[in-house]
Amino acid sequence: MTVTIYVPKDAAALALGADRVAAAIEREAAARGLAVSIVRNGSRGMHWLEPLVEVVVDHERIAYGPVKAGDVAALFAAGFLEGGDHPLCHGATKDIPFLKQQTRLTFARCGIVDPLSLDDYRRFRGLTGLEKAIAMAPADIVTEVTDSGLRGRGGAGFPTGIKWKTVLDATGPQKYIVCNADEGDSGTFADRMIMEGDPFVLIEGMAIAGLATGATKGFIYTRSEYPHAIAAMSEAIEIARREGVLGPSVLGSGRAFDMEVRVGAGAYVCGEETALLNSLEGKRGIVRAKPPLPAHKGLFDCPTVINNVISLASVPIILDRGAAFYRDFGMGRSRGTIPIQIAGNVRHGGLYETAFGLSLGEIVDHIAGGTATGRPVKAVQVGGPLGAYFPRALFDTPFDYESFAAKDGLIGHAGIVVFDDTVDMLHQARFAMEFCAIESCGKCTPCRIGSIRGVEVADRIAEGIEPEQNRALLADLCNTMKFGSLCALGGFTPYPVMSAMTHFPEDFSPAPRVEAAE
Repeated sequence: MTVTIYVPKDAAALALGADRVAAAIEREAAARGLAVSIVRNGSRGMHWLEPLVEVVVDHERIAYGPVKAGDVAALFAAGFLEGGDHPLCHGATKDIPFLKQQTRLTFARCGIVDPLSLDDYRRFRGLTGLEKAIAMAPADIVTEVTDSGLRGRGGAGFPTGIKWKTVLDATGPQKYIVCNADEGDSGTFADRMIMEGDPFVLIEGMAIAGLATGATKGFIYTRSEYPHAIAAMSEAIEIARREGVLGPSVLGSGRAFDMEVRVGAGAYVCGEETALLNSLEGKRGIVRAKPPLPAHKGLFDCPTVINNVISLASVPIILDRGAAFYRDFGMGRSRGTIPIQIAGNVRHGGLYETAFGLSLGEIVDHIAGGTATGRPVKAVQVGGPLGAYFPRALFDTPFDYESFAAKDGLIGHAGIVVFDDTVDMLHQARFAMEFCAIESCGKCTPCRIGSIRGVEVADRIAEGIEPEQNRALLADLCNTMKFGSLCALGGFTPYPVMSAMTHFPEDFSPAPRVEAAE
């Protein structure tokens, strides 16, 4: 009997030796005369257990991890093909608390299916949403997405349905769907996990968006740092095209939609939608002034939907299960689920999909398990390098758009980075300004010059030079950048700087510099 073994091909697992583990399993099985079938799946999102090897025993998957190539012989000796006990065994994968407590809607298949098997995808309700969309009028698809309460998961939180309706109502010789997969925030990896672990869900979501708005062409714009995601998406698109999911007649409907992957050089500012469009057109990646909005004049001056990977990957389940089903998850105006990406100094880093509403403290202390060093948590940055730093005093904040905005924070792409009590928050504030200076496209003065001046002012504070005056100057500089910058790069850089100054003032009060006596 052939035993099925799952070894992830997700980039995180590959970085930790998953290819070597798969090769070692093949060699050991051959040496023992045992028949095995190795499936290279996506990641389950428990990065502290990667590479996570799963063995199918009596129709259930048993988890072992983190597995190194050197562990493989001992695993075979312990009878892991029959689910044998071993120090690396965690029992049934589905019963691991980190997974069991999640609400996986967008990531329902990630880590479970063979990412490049359309049969696997169909077996887990794949293409059901697209099939239902084909039978609907475009306006009815837009209404379904609007009623679900889905908002942009890339950072802005703009209602997806409103954006789609604007493009549906617009006129133009061609309409486009552009997927923003330029995932550049520190501590974020949800887009990459979808593209590598369940690429067909993104293809399906983009095809539905095309049917809803009248767009017949789609582009996935991602960065050159994602070679495995690029390869997986490109192959999945070829498979989808060959099987009639994409092309001149989507699933035999007579309605056309096709798509391709385009790769950028990795500029952070190209995560901003208009800079992305410039890059996609072969121009320098700099921000465009708005209006006109991309929904009216976007790619090649045509009406364009620009959505993040997670926004588009959430669409199939909305069409499959209905707007009310999706809307029932979440709180307030934040509906559905959010894939929280946990990183930094934590015991349990990874992806945790749940309904909006968990407190930040629950996420950091219980789900992430506190710091890896065992030291107290000092600060948590939510929303990437432009997100605010939250102290423990704000850990009761519910994880939803409005609650974070009320505390001068933002959810962004839902990445959280945890720091223990050894972190210097003045250094972190300086880093935010330095990051902005390096990544600025240079088009607007508040961002281009303000960030450089911000680094200089932070350095003067660190040296104890007129700290009170320079703290006031840094706050004034942040105000200018926040309200004067063309895009979120300069406009949001003040969030980490001001939150660090507000919540950790002790780190901004170094000892005054003493001039050496002559």
